[in-house]
Amino acid sequence: MRVVALVAARGGSQRVQDKNTRPFADSTLLDIKLGQLIRVRGIDEIVVSSENERILKIARKHGCVAKRRPGSLASSEAPMSEVYRHMASELEAETILYANCTSPLIRDATVEDLIETFMSMDEDHDSVSTTSLVREFLLRDGSPINYDPANQPRSQDLPRIDALNFAINILPRTTMIERKNVLGYAPVLRVLDEIEGIDIDTPTDFAVAEFLYESYGGEAHLRRR
Repeated sequence: MRVVALVAARGGSQRVQDKNTRPFADSTLLDIKLGQLIRVRGIDEIVVSSENERILKIARKHGCVAKRRPGSLASSEAPMSEVYRHMASELEAETILYANCTSPLIRDATVEDLIETFMSMDEDHDSVSTTSLVREFLLRDGSPINYDPANQPRSQDLPRIDALNFAINILPRTTMIERKNVLGYAPVLRVLDEIEGIDIDTPTDFAVAEFLYESYGGEAHLRRR
């Protein structure tokens, strides 16, 4: 089964300017992610989708396939469903491993285990997605949605809620095209711990992730078994 790792990295970012290519722990998020995917066993090809020439140049430097994405599908206004469909349609693969640069602390061994999980799934599942476990007292429009205020539980007793962190999603290419998403119809959900599950979305996230990446030993942490 041919597995293609897909990294989507556009040049623009509203909340963290140039987050994929700005300095991060003496490297960049894009360089770190591509270096990891090159090391991971079970990946046949790595494709970087971007509208940005600097990003595509970094992809080529690592020996990855650089796919130029139309500018209309790289703007902040572009519907992600159409972006997903377009990127999957551009690939030749049975299976897509969608990996985000903004998850720099997930370990190599975890990615390899996720590939193995996908390969050995039973027929009741069609994909694998990483999540972070949310145990917070949640409100919508001022009203609780996951607990009864009159019988408030301990936080550890709140119902399980999985939040997609988009560190790794593995699914058939045909499913990604049809569903226009990286979440399959019946995913195996793999909860990551607080370190591996970090997702950079804000300047604070960037600073915290960089601090932890350096504190845990950088690439040595990713290679740790």
